[in-house]
Amino acid sequence: MREITVTDLRHVHPLPPERLLRAEADLSSYLEKARRIVQAVKERGDASLLEFAKEFDKVFNPTFSLRVEPAELDAALNSVSSEVVDSIRYAAESIRRFHEFQRPEAFSLKEIRPGAFAGDRFIPIDAVACYVPRGKGSFPSVLLMTTIPARVAGVPRIVVITPPGPDGTVDPGTLVAARIVGIEDVYKCGGAQGVAAVAFGTETVPRCDKIVGPGSSWVVAAKRLLRDVIDPGLSAGPSECLILADDTADGRIAALDLTIESEHGPDSSAYLVTHSLEVAQAAAQALPRFWSEMGAQRAEFSQTVLCGPRGGILLVRDLATAIAFVNDYAPEHLEILTVDPMAILGRIRHAGEVLLGSYTPVTLGNFVLGPNAVLPTGRSARTSSALSVHDFVKRSSVGYVTAAGYAELAHHAEVLARYEGFEGHANAVSDLRTALLSTRTSQ
Repeated sequence: MREITVTDLRHVHPLPPERLLRAEADLSSYLEKARRIVQAVKERGDASLLEFAKEFDKVFNPTFSLRVEPAELDAALNSVSSEVVDSIRYAAESIRRFHEFQRPEAFSLKEIRPGAFAGDRFIPIDAVACYVPRGKGSFPSVLLMTTIPARVAGVPRIVVITPPGPDGTVDPGTLVAARIVGIEDVYKCGGAQGVAAVAFGTETVPRCDKIVGPGSSWVVAAKRLLRDVIDPGLSAGPSECLILADDTADGRIAALDLTIESEHGPDSSAYLVTHSLEVAQAAAQALPRFWSEMGAQRAEFSQTVLCGPRGGILLVRDLATAIAFVNDYAPEHLEILTVDPMAILGRIRHAGEVLLGSYTPVTLGNFVLGPNAVLPTGRSARTSSALSVHDFVKRSSVGYVTAAGYAELAHHAEVLARYEGFEGHANAVSDLRTALLSTRTSQ
């Protein structure tokens, strides 16, 4: 078992920029290989997806089909314990309740000036693909987080793509989640080839307008390559988490929570940042015990992250420095373990998700609390937000001006149009229009 050390940065200012790097920071090694995959799917459709299922997912089932049939959805309910099914239903209800609060009013108009009205009309996107990863685990929670807000938004066609296992099947928990949400379009294709499939459409997989959901660097690379073909949605790459702790925190709890996102895979990122030497040392001493409570693969992932260049325990000079690091890092997940987490919240500007206090670990946010766990990664939390109902609708601006309100607006619009040199604009609200309207009124 590896040993984790405390990186003492109390006399380093500013903090080293390499601590901000994530796995998706350099996709150069993925982009060219992903380009080959994308082109193959574009040219050969289903045939290429079947070949990539053998090459990448190691599927050698002679009866393998790309679409999940209704019988497979039914069988999944019988292969998952009732306890797991109950928890999936519980999580689904929490997620639905939260996202119902986000649903915008379908249409509204406000009077901007006397007789002049403007507003918004929200329309669901026609077809959205939800990516559910599988490579390093099974993720029915991701299916819930991506499809439920789409369902709440009223998207007419919701498609799920997910990598198959070597036997050619989909994780049964994921299929149970699909059945609970009411999703029937589930397809067995992941990675760059899955993204390409929903971007171009194949004989089996329908073309979609947008794709959402977290994925590996292959998925992120394919989204970048295809952003002119399909809306790539939120940048959601390998997992990352920061834990911000002051001198009142329990270092053992901080250590326990460091294992949450670091166990996703060796490309994840996870840091404890604190100005307390005691908290830092307690966390470092506790981690080996928590690794011993994990399976070999997950413990190895966590150790690789926390003992590597994209994770660990950072000791900084004061709380203000720790907060500044958080804002520079702009993490996917942030836990605040301080004496008054709510007071710190107002000083946090960049984080996909903020979880307050020792009773709110990332685990609750990932599964059952309700807010969406598909979050911006790779510092994109500086400008992006958690996946929400708003990601599944588009907005049309609507305007309506009455006869009584027209003259005032027309005058000012004509002045501005003539100043900017647009004669057609100006003429359309000039006396030419007034004459035409008068003629029409008199008829």
